[in-house]
Order: sequence, then structure tokens, then C-alpha cells
Amino acid sequence: MSSVDRFDAVIIGGGPGGVTAALGLAAQGLAVALIEDRLVGGECHYWACNPTKALIRPIEVLQLARAVPGVREVVTGQGLDLEAVFAKRDVIIDHLVDRDIVANLRQAGIEVVHGRGRLDGDRTVAAVEPDGSRRRLYAEHAVVLATGTSPFIPDIDGLRSAAPWTNRDLATMTSVPARSIVLGGGVVGVESATILSGLGSEVTLLARGPALLRGSEPFAGARVARALQDRGVKIHVESTVTSVERQGSGGVCVVTADTQLEADEILVATGRSVNTEDLGLETVGLPVGEFVTVDDHLTATGVDGEWLYAIGDTTGRALLSHVSQYHAGIVADVVARRARGAVPDGPESTARDSGRLAQIIFTDPQVVEVGYTEAAARAAGFTVTTRSALYPGELTQLSILRDGFEAEGKLVIDADRDTLLGATFVGPDVADLVQAATVAVVGEVPLSVLRHVIAPHPSLSQVWNPLLAAG
Repeated sequence: MSSVDRFDAVIIGGGPGGVTAALGLAAQGLAVALIEDRLVGGECHYWACNPTKALIRPIEVLQLARAVPGVREVVTGQGLDLEAVFAKRDVIIDHLVDRDIVANLRQAGIEVVHGRGRLDGDRTVAAVEPDGSRRRLYAEHAVVLATGTSPFIPDIDGLRSAAPWTNRDLATMTSVPARSIVLGGGVVGVESATILSGLGSEVTLLARGPALLRGSEPFAGARVARALQDRGVKIHVESTVTSVERQGSGGVCVVTADTQLEADEILVATGRSVNTEDLGLETVGLPVGEFVTVDDHLTATGVDGEWLYAIGDTTGRALLSHVSQYHAGIVADVVARRARGAVPDGPESTARDSGRLAQIIFTDPQVVEVGYTEAAARAAGFTVTTRSALYPGELTQLSILRDGFEAEGKLVIDADRDTLLGATFVGPDVADLVQAATVAVVGEVPLSVLRHVIAPHPSLSQVWNPLLAAG
């Protein structure tokens, strides 16, 4: 093994969080190395958020066109131009080539190492490059773990040998299976069912629980289920898959406790596994294969010296790419301050993500979730009141947006402080509401103040009005 290369910070993992942390640290004058064993840019860029949203967008636009008089009359054909949809997707994911991202990082002075990185004791990282050559990198101030997660494949008889699809196969598909089975009723499952059905597949969704989107407000899962069913998706709840077999014809046979199903592909959307199994955590006294516990400076607990950090999915705090980028900004500030001998005690150095996170579920209708659900808020010990509204209701102007506009909203309120703990919206294009809800939750804005935030007329933002009206 070669001699040790020294840096101020070494980052293992080149997804959105790792790349953002590297750029942030380099911008503050630190010498940074970034190690990634796949494509620099990560899961979100190539196999998850970006490509799946690129596939969903044409489906949304076509549905909108069919719901707007004067437009639907000139929309011809029964479906989408799949070749054009896939071509746009390929542009979004840079044709699965990370050349431009790597060039930008190197231009910023960051050393990019394509290879497998793992901890090798205090402040030290061992990297194995594709040609088998080995390097040792020493981090003067910080090692940042940003290794993310991978699709979890449950232990079902025959499933692994049947070569099931995961989000990665869905995101990069070049043809649409005529019949597909989606295993999982969570976010990835319902988004996958939306994409496959919208692109012409006959979809069956198998959910283990009694409803879809079990971590959401109940009405969100119910509305998404109804919309999927209206588009022909068959939904089986409380479904237990006992075996899967890849048949000689290439299709799959799926056996549940209740029935036997056949399809061309099965897509597994049953959760994620943290990528810490082979990260060398044992060399610094941390448990292998688990999330890395961190404090609000994103410093790993249980390791002396304030040099080991973890961000994003690796921490288990939230499996969302925008959270990993938020964590990256915190880490860059904390590490830079400590490198200068300063104490990271300002608000910009402390993660405030607990109970304040925002998420958009890109189904049709869309789901926006910010902060706590009612059940989670009550479990956390808050005194809770709620407000709900169905739309259009008295907001008849919402019919301008599309025929058949239908939505629902709910606020979860801290009754003791009269502040917003959470908000959920389900409906067409409600993603546009997410930032207003997030500002209200994170800023702990009293409802007495929010009532004076006047929504422009006519706009989707007016859905706030009946929820905030004094009552």
C-alpha cells in the first residue's frame, strides 16, 4: 500500500450530500478528497428522484391537458411518446455518465477518487480503486460518511433469484412491461405504480399493511389509492407474498397467501438498507451495518475527537436527498469552524430537522407533507388540535385550474402555543404549497399571524384560507 495522502477532510460517498459537503468545505479553503465507488452524483441523480420525476412529469401534463377544456379537444392519441419520454429522462441523468460532475468538483480543487472507501482506524480511510490499486488517506479534521442506502430485498422464497426490479431498474428502463407487480405500499411503491400505469403497464400493487402510505395522514393514502384504482391499478392490502418464481417465458409468478399472480416484471419497493455493512465502522468502535448515530452537529457519537461525521441517509434521521444536502451545509460549517479552532455554536451549525421535514410524494394527485402528522404529534406529547378542508368547497375559482379539481388539506396545531406542527395537502399540483408550509412549521409562526398572510386571487395558495380562518 502506498504512503498516506493527507487532506483536511475526506468524504466517503458522492451522492447529493457528499458532493454538497465537498463543495462547501472546499469553498472554505479546506483540502478535500471525495471517494465514490459508483457514479459521482449518487442515487438521487441517476436512479431515484431525478429520473422518476422526469418519468412522472409527462404523465401529469397529459392528465392535466385532458382536464382543461380547449386543450383536451386537441390532444390526440391514447398515450405518451415513450421514446421522447425516455430521451428526456436520459438527458436528466446525464446518460449515466458522471464526467461533468467530476470535472466541476476537480475544478473546485477537490480530489475525486473513484473507488471503494472504508474507515481504517482513527481519521484514516483506505480506498481501493477500480484497477485494484490501494490508497490510504488521512483526514486532519474530518471524515464524513455519506454512503446512503440501497434497495432492501425481503427474504421471500425465490425473490432474489427472480431478479426483481428495484427503483434503479424502473428509473432506467427502456421499455415498459405489459404487466407489472409492485411490492410495497410506501412512497416508492405508489410512485412506481403511478409511473408504470401512466406509461401503459397493467399494474397490481401488493401492500403488506392495511392501507397505502401508512406513515402519512390516513386521507393521503386513501386518496392516492382511489386515484390509482381509477387508472386501473389493482391494489391488494394486507397481502403476504410467500414465493416468487421467474418462469421460462421470462415472466414472474407471485404467490401470496390469498392468490397467484402473473406478470412480466415484479418491482420491489419495500424499504432501504443503510450502506454501512462494509464501511470499516468496527475499526472505530461503531456497530457494523447500522445507521450512524450523530448529534445535532452531525458528529458521530461514540467516537472520541470530534472528527467523524455522518449525513443524510447514513444517519437514519430521514431518507431524503434534500435532507442530505441540508446536512452537508451544516457539516461544512461545523468542520470549517472547528478547523479554525472555533466553537460551532451558531444556528447555522446546528441541524434542526426533527419534526420539521418536508416531503413531496409525486403521485397524481401529489402529496405534500411537512412536520408532524396528527398521530405523530400526539405520540410526541403535544396537545393537538387540527383543521381540515375539502376543495374546491367555497373556492370555486379552483375550477380554473382544471375540470374536476379535488383536493384535501389538514393542519396539525400545537394548542398550547398556537403554532403549526404539521401540514398535509393532497391534490393536483400541491407541491407548489410545500415551501409556505415549511416556513410556517420551521419558523413556528403563530396562526394568529398566518391569518394575515393574504393569498393572491385566483391561485392555488388560497387553499390556506379555510384552514386559517378564525373559528
